[in-house]
Amino acid sequence: MASDSTFDVVSKVDKQEVSNALNQAQKEVSQRYDFRGVGAEIDFSGEKILIKANSEERAVAVLDVFQSKLVKRGISLKSLEAGEPYASGKEFRIEASIKEGIAQDQAKRISKLVRDEAPKSVKATIQGDELRVSSKSRDDLQETITLLKSADVDVDLQFVNFR
Repeated sequence: MASDSTFDVVSKVDKQEVSNALNQAQKEVSQRYDFRGVGAEIDFSGEKILIKANSEERAVAVLDVFQSKLVKRGISLKSLEAGEPYASGKEFRIEASIKEGIAQDQAKRISKLVRDEAPKSVKATIQGDELRVSSKSRDDLQETITLLKSADVDVDLQFVNFR
């Protein structure tokens, strides 16, 4: 085995599943009795998800409905970045967005974790918004994947291109 084995650490979200979860949340919000007459709605505008209601509690409840739909569709809540409820006129709003890719500071933190705690033959290099992890030993790479799965990082990680 002359060449290195590698895999990529990425953070991607299936946009179609997010859209499906949003549509299901919109349907549930429009049909539920406790959301009647409170101006509760959830919309997708460009890259942002906008949640509106006439009280802070109702806006948070709509966000909770959306989060439950995301989880049912297999999307990690680590990918959802929701802001705090804020007043806008007579209604409360929450702006949320879906995070994709690994930010530079997160990538450095993951790379340091691999350097410190993974087997010594494993090397991690940052390539844009993903990491490439390489080693001569496939067993060491498997061990590194297990380490990263159990690590407490603020990003939903997937492991692709295992060669």
